[in-house]
Amino acid sequence: MLYQQTAILLIPFLGTSLGSAMVFFTKNKINEKFQKFLLGFASGVMIAASVWSLIIPSVEMSAKQNVIEWLPAAVGFLLGIGFLLLLDSVIPHMHLDSDNPEGVHSSLSKNTMLVLAVTLHNIPEGMAVGVTFVGAISDNTGITVAGALALAVGIAIQNFPEGAIISLPLHAGGASRKKSCFLGIMSGVVEPIGAVLTVIFAGIAVPLLPYLLSFAAGAMIYVVTEELIPESQNGKHSNIGTIGVAIGFTLMMVLDVALG
Repeated sequence: MLYQQTAILLIPFLGTSLGSAMVFFTKNKINEKFQKFLLGFASGVMIAASVWSLIIPSVEMSAKQNVIEWLPAAVGFLLGIGFLLLLDSVIPHMHLDSDNPEGVHSSLSKNTMLVLAVTLHNIPEGMAVGVTFVGAISDNTGITVAGALALAVGIAIQNFPEGAIISLPLHAGGASRKKSCFLGIMSGVVEPIGAVLTVIFAGIAVPLLPYLLSFAAGAMIYVVTEELIPESQNGKHSNIGTIGVAIGFTLMMVLDVALG
């Protein structure tokens, strides 16, 4: 049982690590069209996960606690958006295909800020896995272990190309393959850390689970609308990013319904 629980928390990080290792097996930067598809795919997975794995369970749990069904979902969602907005404003980072740093002024290198940008939107993914895990091992939440596993697998699937999207450009920019892979992996370390911290907090405050579920959903939707979708729609071939959204959304929806 312990191995199963640990595996659920580590699965998304494994996806990032394997994706980052792609730098050892390919020579070139990711094709622009394929990168747009991957960004759209990640967006679709995160949107579907936010709805089926987080917001809907939040509403259902609220009903069982005899509170206004939509209130925890609405409050948690907005707080999650605000939390990522705050982090986005204070953490120095830089997006792909951009030379304009964001967050507070910093003397960090471009590579470091690229990694921080990916790290920033890995935070809500770790929180999402952690809070659904707590829901799965708690009583009367309506969340199953299979459902928590489905979310972890879905996030791992979208983390695989995400790892490649960070390590390959780093190598193309002059970093060695080992360093590019290492930085890609490090961008995902925040996921299991965030998951464990969320498990600890949510385990203490189980009645707050509906708020925490929607909080993670809000944080994920912020990442999708602020970073992933704009990047997938920038320039030519934006329809490829849209196709990626549709496929990612459908895959995550099927995973959640079939396994959850």
